[in-house]
Formats: sequence, structure tokens, C-alpha cells
Amino acid sequence: MTSATADHTIEHAEKLDRVARVAHAAGTGGVLLAAHHNIAWLTSGRHNRIDNSREAGTVRLLVTADGRRFVLANAIEMPRVLGEVLAGLDYEPIEYAWTDDQDPAHAVRTAQALVNGGTLAGDWPLPDTKGIEPLLMRARARLTDGEIARYRRLGRDAGLALGHVCQMLTPGDVEVDIARSIVDTAAGVRARAVVTLVGSDERLRQYRHPVPTAAAWKHVVMVALCAERDGLVVSLSRVVAADASPDLEARTHATATVFGRVLAATRPGARGSDLYNTFVAAYADAGFPGEELKHHQGGAIGYRSREWVAHPRSQEIVEARQAFAWNPTITGTKIEDTALVAGGSLEIITTTPDWPMIDIGNGLKASGVWRL
Repeated sequence: MTSATADHTIEHAEKLDRVARVAHAAGTGGVLLAAHHNIAWLTSGRHNRIDNSREAGTVRLLVTADGRRFVLANAIEMPRVLGEVLAGLDYEPIEYAWTDDQDPAHAVRTAQALVNGGTLAGDWPLPDTKGIEPLLMRARARLTDGEIARYRRLGRDAGLALGHVCQMLTPGDVEVDIARSIVDTAAGVRARAVVTLVGSDERLRQYRHPVPTAAAWKHVVMVALCAERDGLVVSLSRVVAADASPDLEARTHATATVFGRVLAATRPGARGSDLYNTFVAAYADAGFPGEELKHHQGGAIGYRSREWVAHPRSQEIVEARQAFAWNPTITGTKIEDTALVAGGSLEIITTTPDWPMIDIGNGLKASGVWRL
């Protein structure tokens, strides 16, 4: 057994224990997993997808409250799943005809038989299961050593990839073509672009989520990427200007101060509602009160592009080993990067080498405006 295989085996065992504890907490005989993000989390990046347009795949993993584990799949998928996807993880196979998959309740009935007719919890709407995604989200939050290492590598690669696209831009480039370059460049580092935004000039000032169009940029363009690899997701944005106006620079520096304030407040034990209030105060102090109402400000990230977002009623708590992607925006500009809370410190993992940076205190820097 290689060192990497041994590490994955240890990580898998720890996560199986977390899922079993979730089953106990939910008062059920087991947890039936169907959603891609949960299966990727449990298996250190393996997946159950065939059709990427669906959040749930046809393969199900069942972890019982007493620690047993099963893979439920039809006869089309089972040979590949056992030979490639779950190789080495020792799941007991429960195979059935593909025609049985046409009945949404079939997998549930099969899983119930494996827990002696007991109740089941699940991460996907299925008949006779108890929805427990919030419990699973909290089980996912605390990153293992292996996840932190994979996250750092993904962050480095995504920062390089998006920076490469941005540094090749010239005025006149069309937003949809820029987006295609982002998707292709992400694929070059074995990552999947799950969110790609491109907004230029007036569209950037009008829309906080600028889905790319056929518009060609002239003065300023913002690009954003959420990239997924091995299940983990990083999130980052960059602003490029052909003629950076003093107003754009001033707004970007003000946004950086907001980013710095929330990063400083992102410490273990902090509550989501308190982090939201940090945004409110930071925007006001920067001279832009109310900007927090024009866009969500980001939050925890992991196996989803946002596990939770900070808002006035958020009761989620920052964990000691967790990732965050904050995305403060002031009309016409934005700052967004992914950071790890680990080892008593905070580090930004999606930086772009040679990119203009803004000092935001505590030894951290925010991505500024790239001027052509």
C-alpha cells in the first residue's frame, strides 16, 4: 500500500465514522448518499456521476449506523464502480437491473432491507427518507490533512489558470469567448468550471452575477471562476482594465478593506450572523453603506461552491479547519478569493503570481486591478 493510498484509507475511515454519527444523531438506521458532493467528500474525490447536469447520480452509497457500508447500483454501472470508482474502499455491492432504477423508491426499499426495515436518512429527496443535508454539511466542514493538501494544490492551480486567461485579454474580446477560455484552462489543470462569470463595462456596473454574453469589453472586465477538482471547490475573481480610472482603483481599494475586515473576523467560533455584521460595518466605514444588500457576501466553501453564506440570521459557526470564499463587491468592482482557516492562522490559497496586490493587514493581500 502506497503512502497516498494509506492516507486516503485513514481519511475514508474517519469520514465513515462521521456519517455513522450523523445517522445516530438523526435517529435512523443509516444514511443513503446520492448527491455528488457528499459522495466525493466521503471517498476523497471519487464520484457517482454520468450526467453532469444532475446533482445526484444513479449510484448510491449506504452507511449504516453500525458502520457497515454498501454500494447500490444497477447492472450497467456496478462493474465500473467496483473496478474503478470505489476500488480499494471495500463497499459491499448490491446490484439490481437498470429497469429497477426507473422506480425512485427501489433504492430506498433495498437500503431499508439492509437496515432491517429501519428508517433511513438521505441527502436527496427520495420517498420515505429523512432529509439531513444540514447535518452532512456540518460533518463535511472540518477538513482533514489530506483535504487541506488537495485544497492548496487546487487553489494554486486555479489562481495560475485564471491569471493566465486574464493576462492574455485585450479590449474587444467577447465575454462568451473569455468564458470559454476560462473553462478550457481550468480543464487543463483537471478542474471543472462549475461557475464562470464575465461582466464588462456597463454590465459590470449593473449586474453582480454577470453571466457572459456576446458583449465585447472596452474599458474594464471582471471574470469569476468556481473550479471543482476531486470534489473540492475554490472560488476566485479578477478585474482587468484597459484604462483603470481613479474611481475604479478607489472602489477596488475600498472593497479590499472590506475583504480584510471579514478575513480578520473569520476565526474559529465566529458566527455567520456576526460575520455578516462585520460586512455591514466595513462597507459603512469604507464610505459605501448598504453595498452588502446588493449581493451575498460569500461564506464557507468546500464540496459546494458555498456550503453556507453569511446573513443576518445565520447560526453557522466557523470551524478550526475550514475553507471560506468571501466576495465583497462595490458597484463596478469585486474581490474574491478562497482562504483556509487552519493551524491557528488564515491563508489565501487562490493567489495569482505577479498580480497587483493590495495590503489588507495581518500579513494578507487582496487581488487588485490588472492594468493592460
